[in-house]
Amino acid sequence: MLKTIDRALRWSTGLMAAMALFSLMWLTLVDVTGRKFFSNSVPGGLEITEILMVIVIFGALPMVSWRGEHVVFDTLDSFIPDWLRDIQARVVHLICAATFGWLGRLMLLRAERFAEYGDTTVHLQLSIAPVAWLMAALLLLTGLVHLLFVFVKAPLPEHHPFPATADRTAP
Repeated sequence: MLKTIDRALRWSTGLMAAMALFSLMWLTLVDVTGRKFFSNSVPGGLEITEILMVIVIFGALPMVSWRGEHVVFDTLDSFIPDWLRDIQARVVHLICAATFGWLGRLMLLRAERFAEYGDTTVHLQLSIAPVAWLMAALLLLTGLVHLLFVFVKAPLPEHHPFPATADRTAP
């Protein structure tokens, strides 16, 4: 089951974030080239850049949480017994799930307001609501990833300093 979820996240949010980052790279190249050689930048380039950055950042959130690649404060981990570390990890995942769920709900409310008022970007007149809905969906998906790890032991990232077995010795 975990491999299926991993594959689905890679091919959905991971690919989406990668394509947005690739598009951002090309947009920057074209914009800088246009400014340097033709004295003309891409119209609405800043707005497109902002939208692509949202996709990169929020698209990467579920993958970062799934792989455990977020910033971790683990100075005291060598002093905490394995059984307590497992409980600690589940409590942290529960707090993260609640936080991402709450943020997702707030973003849904904001997206509905954007849609209701018809808010658009300044230059290109692109609707802001779909971007906010995407942000909300990705926040909720990240919350679901953390909620899953409350009940299923999260796989350790490959760079984790401690092995998954309980036979390690504390320094």
